[in-house]
Amino acid sequence: MSLKIRLARAGAKKRPYYHIVIADSRSPRDGRFIEKVGAYNPMLPSDHADRVRLVNERITHWLSQGALPTDRVARFLGNAGLAPKPAYTEQPKKSAPKKRAQERAAAAAAAAA
Repeated sequence: MSLKIRLARAGAKKRPYYHIVIADSRSPRDGRFIEKVGAYNPMLPSDHADRVRLVNERITHWLSQGALPTDRVARFLGNAGLAPKPAYTEQPKKSAPKKRAQERAAAAAAAAA
């Protein structure tokens, strides 16, 4: 049985609220879970104390049992100091000018100078 620490959505339409749960990886997102170990309320400001609530001792227990956090939960655990922060790769710069546009801009700058 592969255990995950993940978010289970609750709350009303357009008002998300998530429970942080321990669940089998094969169970549905909002379905069967083993234990609730926290909550996440994205509607609160990012500096609010109740935005992310974690039960530290239970999370460390489940991590020692081999439960793997999802990406978002790993970020929460890293910020709380319960697990190492995940490494994030730099996002690609799709909007950066391409090679020909850079050459034209350099030529225009040289002509203006």
